[in-house]
Amino acid sequence: MRLKFFTIPAILFSLIFKSQTSSLPPKPVVDEYFGNKVIDEFRNIENLNSKEVLSWMKEQSDFTNSVLQNIPQRSYYADKKKELDALEGYSVYGLKLTGNGKYFYFKKEIADKTEKIYYKKSSTSEEVLLFDPADYKKSGKYSVNLISPSWDGEKLAISIAENGKELSEVIIMDVKSKKIYPDAITQTNPSSLGGIKWLQDNSGFFYVRYPVSDIKSQQFGRNTEVRLYKINEKADQSKHVFSNLNNPELKIGDDKYPAVLTFDPDDLYYIGIIMDSDSNRETFIIKKEDLLKGKKNWKALYKKEDKVYYVRPIGREIIFLSGYNSPNFKLCKTEADHPDFKNAEILIPEKKDEVFKSFVITKEGIFYTTTKNGVEAKLYLWKDGNETEIRLPAISGRIDLEAKGKDFSDLWIYCSGWTNDYKRLKFDHRTHTFKTDDLSPVTDYQDFKNIVAKEIVVKARDGEEIPVSLLYDKSTVKSGNIPTLIYSYGAYGYSQSPFFGKSFLLWAKQGGLVAFAHVRGGGEKGKDWHLAGQKGKKPNTWRDVIDCAEYLIKEGYTSKDKMAVWGTSAGGITAGRAITDRPDLFKAAVVEVGMTNMLRFEKTPNGAANIAEFGSSETEDGFKNLLEMDAYHHIENGKKYPATLVTGGMNDNRVIVWQPAKFAAKLMADNASENPILLKINYEGGHGSINITDEQRNSELSDMFAFLFWQLGHPDYQPKKK
Repeated sequence: MRLKFFTIPAILFSLIFKSQTSSLPPKPVVDEYFGNKVIDEFRNIENLNSKEVLSWMKEQSDFTNSVLQNIPQRSYYADKKKELDALEGYSVYGLKLTGNGKYFYFKKEIADKTEKIYYKKSSTSEEVLLFDPADYKKSGKYSVNLISPSWDGEKLAISIAENGKELSEVIIMDVKSKKIYPDAITQTNPSSLGGIKWLQDNSGFFYVRYPVSDIKSQQFGRNTEVRLYKINEKADQSKHVFSNLNNPELKIGDDKYPAVLTFDPDDLYYIGIIMDSDSNRETFIIKKEDLLKGKKNWKALYKKEDKVYYVRPIGREIIFLSGYNSPNFKLCKTEADHPDFKNAEILIPEKKDEVFKSFVITKEGIFYTTTKNGVEAKLYLWKDGNETEIRLPAISGRIDLEAKGKDFSDLWIYCSGWTNDYKRLKFDHRTHTFKTDDLSPVTDYQDFKNIVAKEIVVKARDGEEIPVSLLYDKSTVKSGNIPTLIYSYGAYGYSQSPFFGKSFLLWAKQGGLVAFAHVRGGGEKGKDWHLAGQKGKKPNTWRDVIDCAEYLIKEGYTSKDKMAVWGTSAGGITAGRAITDRPDLFKAAVVEVGMTNMLRFEKTPNGAANIAEFGSSETEDGFKNLLEMDAYHHIENGKKYPATLVTGGMNDNRVIVWQPAKFAAKLMADNASENPILLKINYEGGHGSINITDEQRNSELSDMFAFLFWQLGHPDYQPKKK
């Protein structure tokens, strides 16, 4: 069936935008880098203590909301998501399973605004409600972002965040009595840094503390400390065990993030890891008893150049993924006391067309996963020197592994794809078969029964093959007129693995096409794929998006007037540079909490930790590379830009809110087209979906999808003329 409705012209923008508020007056600052003068017109927006700046942000957000209110189907996605959630009845996720078989997990029912924490003594035991964040401090503003049971499951650490903030409070509960211990740990962020690592005797745990908690401060994230907290002690009495302050001899940079790793209660060692945006890291090792006795005799374990990933100690050996001369990785083993990571014993060599992703060690052997192009997952078992592929019950785009530990045979896998929801399956090692063992109900989504997922390859301008995943309704035909959304990321070696995204599926159900472009800078095709979109090679990332857009037009899927691009966080570089490089190619864009002013990103509280990925303006090459990937500085006065919705979070400590705000201000000032440029700040949120309620997130997504369908001409989303 041919789509009929996408030829209807959009309403004249002048009727809607005649009341748009003026742009913030620029206050240019001229910076000089290696003899190059760069004008920064809206440096004033970086002052988040300025009443003028804050007033302008609020004014723009209010105006954006007034515009979005005129879209007839603004709430469609939020309402439909609520309807789909009602089909499930409830959802369960974030399961933590202890070695003695206890279950701890998040559960959210239809009427719940946020998830609650539940417990089961075994898989067949009665479910017990442990904690409802809505009751915490009686404010209703908190959500739980991490739970960590002790090894014996007798205690539970709960990390709670407020209004999208990532710095959390950690409380400790006695599981049997549900008693909350009186002292809470503050200024920590275990959901994204270090986690909660329990001691073998369950008497305490390691966590990472932020000395400075103000996200606007240049000292935020500096000199973070690994501390050891003992139950019933005051949090401020926790002991330094691994930090720049405690271990100056290790020369840990103040912009690095130290953490302590432990994987099993009977591990012989603790591993100290120094983290930044580089996946190649420096680590140290110490015997457990030495650290617990207060000794500081950390020894070097491996360095960045060893290219070690995904380490798992087992006894006096270390099993790990190696990227040394192996961009798709290989599985190796070395001795903990006398390690040699470059010349380690190879258990499983690198595969040509598959990338190693993860592994778990069980009593039955080592189970591991691979992917091809980031979208075709496989499961293998390595045992006694032999490798066996485990046949899955269905084709899966992503596999996550769960095991009780090295002394148990139990293994579960989580499978998902573009059109099939996450399923938890238990593996029977005797028959090599699977059975459903999910805590969530299996839901039949009739709305999505006709959605097709198709994997294609697009040849980029330099001949490189870019994997692209397409989602569309099977009734949709190539008309040259399909509303098309390209979603892309392309940074940190992160792969856009297939997931059951209901919002994207709804876009396809309404006649749209979704294209997930697996561009360079991601990890879909191994480490080389990441490096090919990093620093001086970063232009490959947005050029790949542009080449994918042109391919979809050439192949008759869509046209320039029906093309949109969406990028989130580091994907803001991708989307921002795509529309500033080729503004003629896109009708609309969403830049969500985006990194858009890369020349200044290093000056943000989170900037120093990202130098490894993007480079530094302190070097001439770094300056040139950052300027090239800076979407803000590539906006030209008098050019016609696509309709763009820019979002930011006031509590965002990853991409501070002035980054997207500056980008929006310059677009507003320089745009010569009648296409709207809208800025929307979430004052009760942080970095996108992090630490906010489902209701908040669904509302945000509903706005973004409605904006795009409005701009791409879907008749159900066109405001009425007044």
